[in-house]
Amino acid sequence: MNKETANTGSSASGEIGRPDRRTFLQKLGVAGALAGFSGFTFQFFRSLIPNVLYEPSRRFKVGYPDHLAEGMTFLDEKRLYLFREGKSYYAISGSCTHLGCTVRYSKFQKPIERELDGEMVQIPFEFQCPCHGSRFYADGTNYEGPAPEPLRWYKLELAPDDGQLVVNLEDEVDRYFRLTV
Repeated sequence: MNKETANTGSSASGEIGRPDRRTFLQKLGVAGALAGFSGFTFQFFRSLIPNVLYEPSRRFKVGYPDHLAEGMTFLDEKRLYLFREGKSYYAISGSCTHLGCTVRYSKFQKPIERELDGEMVQIPFEFQCPCHGSRFYADGTNYEGPAPEPLRWYKLELAPDDGQLVVNLEDEVDRYFRLTV
């Protein structure tokens, strides 16, 4: 074998300019690694985009106003407290504003009196978070524990087609909201 043949990487048969097996396999390996990395990267970013989002409706009927019991009713599957006081209705979220645990309704043996927003108010019950000890007055105002905000109040309205109460979880209202029927 002469020097010219050895430097070009040709075989002993004298072919000139033909790449050897090692170079070919290196290029093939690099191409395969790049293809694999590209596929992995594509799948990673694709997984961040949901194909379909199945969520229950944030607006739902809870029944006729006359059929709702006086006082408090808890809708477990929606984590929502509904209140009826005569002809007035309101809805308060049962989800703690700290980490989302379901708060518990706790009625006092006798109402306590507290000053809220500059006036004395009788408070018949409170909400308590079993996870981290947050406490909320009857109107949802947080007064103890790590909860950073009051409980959310949601809009109630009457369905125009059949007159049932409709809760709209997309529409938050202030704590003085009451639907009077």
